[in-house]
Amino acid sequence: MKITIVYDNEVSKNNKDLKSDWGFACVIHTEEDTVLFDTGAKGDILLDNMRILGFDPGDIDTIVLSHEHWDHTGGLDALRPFLHHAKLYRLASEHQNENVVIVGSEISQRITKDVYTTGRLHGTVDEQSLVLRGKKGFVVLVGCSHPGVEKILTVAKQYGPTTGLVGGFHNFDDFRVLEDLNFICPCHCTARKKELQKTFPEKISPCGVGKIIDTDMVLL
Repeated sequence: MKITIVYDNEVSKNNKDLKSDWGFACVIHTEEDTVLFDTGAKGDILLDNMRILGFDPGDIDTIVLSHEHWDHTGGLDALRPFLHHAKLYRLASEHQNENVVIVGSEISQRITKDVYTTGRLHGTVDEQSLVLRGKKGFVVLVGCSHPGVEKILTVAKQYGPTTGLVGGFHNFDDFRVLEDLNFICPCHCTARKKELQKTFPEKISPCGVGKIIDTDMVLL
């Protein structure tokens, strides 16, 4: 299983055509499906980055929105014309239409093979995160971590030992919570990237558009 960052505040890959912008989105490739986690802020940037990185939006089987902030949901409307009955997991209510099939996200559940949602976690902003099964343990994928990194990791442990954390950590500063992880990739709205790098120099991997991660903790 691979995770490819397609929307972030920074660009990772040395490609002048890729664009950075405030927001987050990534594509998850599994043996069964192609899952898009969040959609960034602007549809044109999302679609352009996906095209440059070789992704056809029509191949998306499932979309998961971590929470309802504009910088994570803004690209959805631009995606809709390309979708073919894709499943949409979101915390806000939405009417069914010909492009998407709405699936409730209130409880923890399997989304596709080796991919699970935590379900709704309450916080300053309610949010859901994804838990991805890798050979060495589970990788947790977060949007902004508004419910708190510790709460998210605790819920994720119901599936098994967690080895990695990828996404936005917001104002998180209780770094002891990350001590048992062996891979940390802070993205988007993480306020303390430099402090994290200093604290965990051997575990931190920079994020950015074009970044590819596999769930066995091997960077490609």
